[in-house]
Amino acid sequence: MKVFDNTTKRIFLASWVSINPAEVNKTDVTQLHSAAAKSKFDILQPLRQTVDKIQVRDRKLAHRLCQIIPSQCPFERDVKLFGKTLFHIPPMCKLNPLYEEVVSLRFRALCYLADECGEDVSQYC
Repeated sequence: MKVFDNTTKRIFLASWVSINPAEVNKTDVTQLHSAAAKSKFDILQPLRQTVDKIQVRDRKLAHRLCQIIPSQCPFERDVKLFGKTLFHIPPMCKLNPLYEEVVSLRFRALCYLADECGEDVSQYC
């Protein structure tokens, strides 16, 4: 008995991609993306842009930002009783709507201190 006798003779391609794809009009795709972006209203967008525009060009400001913005989420912890972990509180910082912008600002401050000022930033890690 051969394995070939018990296998499928034809293999079907099951996928979302067709073998002969039709030409896609790029303007239609960009119009769909822009329409989706316009319909979504973000009330925090001006604040996000303001935080992104902050340029770190002062040593004191860079040190202050690195001290104020924590490197890890301060809310994440294990709750223990008599040495046994009862439950774990997950990091909640990613629920902050400005999390990415604040972390980016801290990173720019660290880069300024390390690259421009030549300081050791290991104390902030």
